[in-house]
Amino acid sequence: MTWSIIAKDLKTGAFGVAVTTKFFAVGALCPYGAAQLGALATQAFVNPLYGYDGLRLLAEGRSAEEIVGILTAADPGRHVRQLHVIDREGRTAAHTGRECVDWCGHRAEDGVSVAGNMLAGPTVLEATLEAFKRHADVPFAERLMRALDAGQAEGGDKRGKQSAALKIWHTEPYPMLDLRVDDHPEPLEELRRLYGVAHERFLAFMEAMATRTNPSGITDRAWIDQRTREIQDARYGQVR
Repeated sequence: MTWSIIAKDLKTGAFGVAVTTKFFAVGALCPYGAAQLGALATQAFVNPLYGYDGLRLLAEGRSAEEIVGILTAADPGRHVRQLHVIDREGRTAAHTGRECVDWCGHRAEDGVSVAGNMLAGPTVLEATLEAFKRHADVPFAERLMRALDAGQAEGGDKRGKQSAALKIWHTEPYPMLDLRVDDHPEPLEELRRLYGVAHERFLAFMEAMATRTNPSGITDRAWIDQRTREIQDARYGQVR
């Protein structure tokens, strides 16, 4: 199941994972990441231990290539797994097991990787990657969603649609954005709707959260109100 894109935002240093599939609650098991360390996605026959062990290896400073090698070498089920990783330097590496269901494969470049299985064809990944590269001028979350939209336009998961997720980590242990659509006939449309709702106040509130450098955060409601207006203005201007 599944296709996903993992990437580093060169403007902010944030890491993100966007994923969609004809399977329930893909956001619960597929995407993993950590601020300033990297991100990964485990799919096909998902192995959640890849997520937890991969984050530990990222924290040790291992490269994406090392991590893929370590995780798959220790897994007797690697032939039915798919995994791709991006490390703190933006280096990527991927594994597509030989028994993953066609069409399956990956495209890994510096700063971004796409991978999928049970897809309508290779153009799903090609379109996903091309859209991400083409839209470098839009906010990171929007860029990731446009990438998935482009892949879906090429047929996406050949079985259909059901769930999607988008996670972004910036500077803190918690994600700055964590959106999940667990079961919906049009999961990417619903993901985009939730992203729009987040602009109503949530994104400004997240910017006001306590951080390691500012443990008290921002508790001035007037600041949050003003920042909300700025975020909404930027969003509507970008979409229009």
